Amino acid sequence: MPRVKGGTVTRRRRKRVLKLAKGYFGSKHRLFKVAKQQVMKSLMYAYRDRRQKKRDFRKLWITRINAAARMNGLSYSRMMHGLKVAGIEINRKMLAELAVSDEKAFAELAQKAKASLQ
Repeated sequence: MPRVKGGTVTRRRRKRVLKLAKGYFGSKHRLFKVAKQQVMKSLMYAYRDRRQKKRDFRKLWITRINAAARMNGLSYSRMMHGLKVAGIEINRKMLAELAVSDEKAFAELAQKAKASLQ
């Protein structure tokens, strides 16, 4: 029985991996073995960071809200608690956007939060 080399399948697999490794530094985009390792690691990072991105944005929003709240004489936690007591349901993303782009509207919300705390 003759030996089967499987050339087209192997070539297709290698081309696919090397295409994914395009732009990597040094031998990571040239040599199949190294490229395959790096592509696997990169895909693991991509999977992890799709989840981490959500955490990072929430952290950023909280930081922005805290800075704007302190300019209006409140801490972040007192601001959020005041809004909850006042019955104002606004998510952190929109609150952070208001803090950056519309300071007057944010100041009004901060006043309502302060009033509801007393």
